[in-house]
Amino acid sequence: MTPRTDDDVRFQIGAPGLERRDTGRPSEAQTAQRRPPDTAVGTLDRAIDVLNVVEAGARSFTDIVNATGLPRSTAHRLIRALEDHRFLMQIGSYGYALGPRLLSLAEAAARNLPLRDLAHPALERLATVTGESAQLFIRDDASRLCVDSVESANELRTIVDIGASLPLTRGSAGKVLLAWAPEADRDVQLAALDDEQRARLERMLATTRRRGWADSIGEREAGVASVSAPVFDADGILVAAASVSGPANRIGQLRGKRYAPAVTAAAREIEAALGMARG
Repeated sequence: MTPRTDDDVRFQIGAPGLERRDTGRPSEAQTAQRRPPDTAVGTLDRAIDVLNVVEAGARSFTDIVNATGLPRSTAHRLIRALEDHRFLMQIGSYGYALGPRLLSLAEAAARNLPLRDLAHPALERLATVTGESAQLFIRDDASRLCVDSVESANELRTIVDIGASLPLTRGSAGKVLLAWAPEADRDVQLAALDDEQRARLERMLATTRRRGWADSIGEREAGVASVSAPVFDADGILVAAASVSGPANRIGQLRGKRYAPAVTAAAREIEAALGMARG
């Protein structure tokens, strides 16, 4: 799946009408005994060697060099590259540890496909009940990724392509994914905004947490409105945002509030499906 970006968002004329398109750690002994496969891609193999060394916990630069047998200059270049891609992070005097990008990849691998399959019936019912397009979004670093979408039967409708990568700081689904993110992570995302934008979004996120859902009207694209609710796993961890979206002249503030119970019910239905699948 190739993620689509905001540049893929466009109006188009097409049948049947005008469409709005958005496009537990192992022990040290276990780690030492594990030999990665030789893929004949040397740089990749050496990078995996580095990751294997820190898998059981943080290691100093010297520890990594000694464990991998890499020249110091090569180890330094690999570590810098892995840091840049967030596969490694430096933890003060402790050295290097596995980075947050690996966590997000693991979560995506564990949840995306079963989540999409389990959520689809609820999205279909949500689209039928509201008459608008329904989507399921997950967090993807500093963006949100659409992993499933059901189109409205209306001729004038919003379409969000599966694989579309959209902003976290604009739109109702982004607000849901940020509202229940860890505080430190949320602060990192808000740091890119100016003071006025940050204060406004912080107020919106507080409102989202208080009422349990979010709405937006023309925040990211003029003429588009949406309502979203959080989907949690059995441990209370946010896994996704269920949404409906459509033309702003149909989903205004009043109707957005009317849609909130249906969107929230769809989110609870998805949670129940996840619970049964893992039970």
